Amino acid sequence: MKTNVALIGFMGSGKTAVGQALAEKLNKRFVELDSLIEQKAGKSIPQIFDQGGEIAFRQLEIELTKEVAESKNQVIACGGGIVLNKINIDRLKNEAVIVYLTASPAVIQKRTSVDKNERPLLKSSNKAVTIRELLRFRKPFYERVADIRIDTSKLDIKSVADEIIARLKDDESFHH
Repeated sequence: MKTNVALIGFMGSGKTAVGQALAEKLNKRFVELDSLIEQKAGKSIPQIFDQGGEIAFRQLEIELTKEVAESKNQVIACGGGIVLNKINIDRLKNEAVIVYLTASPAVIQKRTSVDKNERPLLKSSNKAVTIRELLRFRKPFYERVADIRIDTSKLDIKSVADEIIARLKDDESFHH
C-alpha cells in the first residue's frame, strides 16, 4: 500500500501551499523537494542555476528524490520539472499516489508574479510567453504520470486539499 502523496504540476499551481494543508489534514510529514535541494547544496535554487545550470539542479533533484521516495507517510511537494526525468517518477510511484495540480496560464502568471522567490526558468522579458511554452512542453509529462488530476485555478487551498482527500478515498492503492 502507498502511504505518500506526491504533488506535481507547474510552478504556481499550488503544490507547496496545498501540500502543507494536505499533510496537516492527513497527519503526514510535509516535504518540499526544492527546499531539501537548497539545504543539500547550501545555496538557493537561483544560485544553483547560475553556477551549474539546470543540469546541476536536475542532478541534485534526482539524488534527493531517491532519498525522499524511500520514506513513508509523507506529502511531497515536487519541483515543477521533476517529471522531466522519468527515473524520479518511477521512484516516487513505488510509495506515492501522484497528484497533478493544474492551473490556467493566466492564473499561473498571476500567482508567480506575486511570488517573492525568484524563478530561474521565468527569467525572460515576456513571462506570459515563457509560461505558455513551458506548460505546452511539460503538460504531456504531467498527464502521463498523474493518478489524480485537479484544476486549482478557481479553488482555494483548503478546497484543493479536500478534493485530493476525497479522490484518495477512491484510490485502492493508497493506505489512509
